[in-house]
Amino acid sequence: MFARAYGATTMGVEGIIINVEIDCSPGLPCFDMVGLPDAAVKEAKERVRTGIKNSGIKLNAEKVTVNLAPAAIRKDSAGLDLPIAVALLKAYKVLQGDEMEKYVFAAELSLAGECRSISGVLPMAIKAKEAGFEGIFVSPANVNEALLVDDLKVYSVANVAELVEYLSGRKELRPAEKTDEVHLEEIEEDFADVQGQFLAKRAFEIAAAGGHNLLMVGSPGAGKTMLARRMSSILPQMEPKEALEVTKIYSIAGMLKNNSGLITVRPFRAPHHTISSSAMVGGGVIPRPGEVTLSHNGVLFLDELPEFSKQSLEVLRQPIEDGSLTISRVNASLTYPSRFMLIAALNPCPCGFYGDKEKHCNCSFTEIKRYTRRISGPLLDRIDIHLQVPRVTYKELNESRKEESSAEIRKRVEEARKRQLSRFREKNIVCNAQMSHAVLKEMCRITKPAQNMMERAFKEQGMSARSYDRIIKVAQTIADLDKSDIIDVKHMAEAIQFRSNILKLAD
Repeated sequence: MFARAYGATTMGVEGIIINVEIDCSPGLPCFDMVGLPDAAVKEAKERVRTGIKNSGIKLNAEKVTVNLAPAAIRKDSAGLDLPIAVALLKAYKVLQGDEMEKYVFAAELSLAGECRSISGVLPMAIKAKEAGFEGIFVSPANVNEALLVDDLKVYSVANVAELVEYLSGRKELRPAEKTDEVHLEEIEEDFADVQGQFLAKRAFEIAAAGGHNLLMVGSPGAGKTMLARRMSSILPQMEPKEALEVTKIYSIAGMLKNNSGLITVRPFRAPHHTISSSAMVGGGVIPRPGEVTLSHNGVLFLDELPEFSKQSLEVLRQPIEDGSLTISRVNASLTYPSRFMLIAALNPCPCGFYGDKEKHCNCSFTEIKRYTRRISGPLLDRIDIHLQVPRVTYKELNESRKEESSAEIRKRVEEARKRQLSRFREKNIVCNAQMSHAVLKEMCRITKPAQNMMERAFKEQGMSARSYDRIIKVAQTIADLDKSDIIDVKHMAEAIQFRSNILKLAD
């Protein structure tokens, strides 16, 4: 007896519908599976048979052949357990009719026949809707995730026995309902806790307003990490499209909290400096998202930048420039979104006190040069704002003056972003950092004195064309914060100031 059901898996950040075909025939009892299943999918035969048996359903021993189509795509999701079980029950005539072919099934089975959560349900549900299916059956732990897709019926099924009751018509089948309540996650870190560091706060405000990359140089204990961890508190709220993109990535990575819905806070990723290049960009036989993709629409923070391996840093160059990352393997070539803000921090020398006003540096000039040159020029060139972070003085730490809160800074950032969205309404751009050279030439209006200042700085510092573009982008953001439609001398001067410090250190 032949039967069919539909499941789903993921490839890259997209879902793929899998046609599960089963044929049961008399012969030597066996359970063969074809269609490029990986180890987790091959083991489904044991979970499915035992789960059905422990659900009180007895199946005769026959020759069972399972085909997972399309055969050319490698399948690696334990979520194919449920569609295999449905097709098997249909082949044995426990379930009858073609009504179930209107749905996609996605859940892992336990040996007791219970449905367990899987990763990647959101892109699977999106693909099910695009392919014209009426609904999707998932475990109770994946319901809120699947409900993020509009106009798709989502059914919660706890176990195989309950599923059989539903599909046999013995129990009323009702789709899950979406709640209107959206839980906004709270960010505990606040810039009100940061004493002093006025120039650093200004740099972070500019970076947040324009989506710019930022590099901090300072002695140990200056507050570089504390500042970086507060960036999320001043970034604008994600648009619904951005939030859905982030949630889809975290769904595929299996990093969504249990039965959570939409991610509302921009990601903040801070990998350790021992990370490999594969973990940074993603890897595996079937590539999974790496840190640059997990940082999409958010922040990637690299503390102690020179301690990262050269390869781990150099792989950042393409995603920083293009906002996407292509990983090629024998089986497939996949493109991941990776439009993030890079925030990096480093000490000025191995001991950390070069240039410090209070502590003496014991490093030789050669050691300092060797340390700073671990960061390549092309990578530095892709970072918009270079910032010196001095240590906070005792007087600043004990000042009773109330510092500006993140909420106050965020208001200015959001106003600047609104100006940018209005300017780029006909472009596929949301902030100044995403401008190409052509868009920059078209959109940025620079006064003649500001152009003359930029020309002098360009010649004196030996800047590249990329450095020129990035300074103009930062100057445009400063103008937006100043509610100005043109880039004037004061905007250009501040942008150039935020570009020169670290370059001098590395010379």
